Amino acid sequence: MITVEQAEQLILENTIAIPTEKVSIDASLGRILAEDLCADRDFPPFNRVTMDGIAIRHEQLSKGQTSFLIEATAAAGSHEKTLQNPENCIEVMTGAMIPLGTDAVIRYEDIEIKDKTARITIDINEIKARQNIHPQGSDRKMGDIIVPKGRKLSPAEIGVAATIGKHEILVQRKLRAVVISTGEEIVPITETPLPHQIRTSNGFALQASLKNWGLETENVLLPDDQAIIEQKIAAFMETFDVLILSGGVSAGKFDFVPKALENQGVKKLFHKVSQRPGKPFWFGKSANGTVVFALPGNPVSTFMCLNRYFKKWLDASQDLGNQQLMAELSEDFTFKPELTFFLQVKLSYTLTGKILATPVEGHGSGDLANLVEADAFLELPLERSLFKKGEAFKAFIYR
Repeated sequence: MITVEQAEQLILENTIAIPTEKVSIDASLGRILAEDLCADRDFPPFNRVTMDGIAIRHEQLSKGQTSFLIEATAAAGSHEKTLQNPENCIEVMTGAMIPLGTDAVIRYEDIEIKDKTARITIDINEIKARQNIHPQGSDRKMGDIIVPKGRKLSPAEIGVAATIGKHEILVQRKLRAVVISTGEEIVPITETPLPHQIRTSNGFALQASLKNWGLETENVLLPDDQAIIEQKIAAFMETFDVLILSGGVSAGKFDFVPKALENQGVKKLFHKVSQRPGKPFWFGKSANGTVVFALPGNPVSTFMCLNRYFKKWLDASQDLGNQQLMAELSEDFTFKPELTFFLQVKLSYTLTGKILATPVEGHGSGDLANLVEADAFLELPLERSLFKKGEAFKAFIYR
């Protein structure tokens, strides 16, 4: 049996290289960028007016001039204007090019216009050269990387792609995952279970998480039959990047999954982790590169392992940064077995931005209903039994 840290290390040593594909910009939301998005010209591409008002030559103020004849108007999207007479001004709109011969913009709120003449109504000493002008290239220079590859595309990144003319974007291909639930006691959700049966739920919970993380998924239910499990595993390894199994990984008479995986050429990298819940967790990789997460069948165990281990593997495979969130216990908690304990917690936030974790104790790893009362798992290290209020621990948020 290995530690949580050892399990994580082995998992991160077995990430995969994800192929790329081009998609249209309107289909790119949530995808992982596989190329740098670079400025195709200076940002902004010209000296840009940032306030509606008048553009003047600033040196005229030092001569005591406070009234300026309006000789033209410059709107956003119009060609660059030129001030013909330094004693005059040009009316300008936000987004327009600053006219040649001018170097300051005075807001409409600070002037009064009458008979095509603008008179300054504030102390001219308050008006600075280059005020209300967004200089060319001050945001980014042509060729600068604006969005580095490996970023998940949000509306902000998509806006950048549009402004540099990227109607098609190179992204990572969506990973394909199959969720396999096993067990004779499990029946489809469309059926009414007998007293000794339960409806399948793990598969749908896992599949929902995977879809939320951008994977293409299938969800299948298999009986406790080693031959059938092996047949399906062999087929799935030809078409999916990752297999996620739920159930059949312990040491019971009908736990066929570990043997079935090894018979189909999946190399076991570990089986059993010193943790609660989720101790029987099995992890391996096939010769063709398919990665297999075989998770315990109890719903809290399988859900915790997916959020604690699979999500970290996915982020690493996608080259996403994974900043570990920490949360402080809101009360003392005791756990005596020498295992890493994943405590279900409800999160709240203080006015100073601290994340507080309040224990939500259920009835063990089979208590599926308790998951809806909590927001995260708090990882409590195995070398201790008492965890004090105010101490911070790793938090794996699923809500």
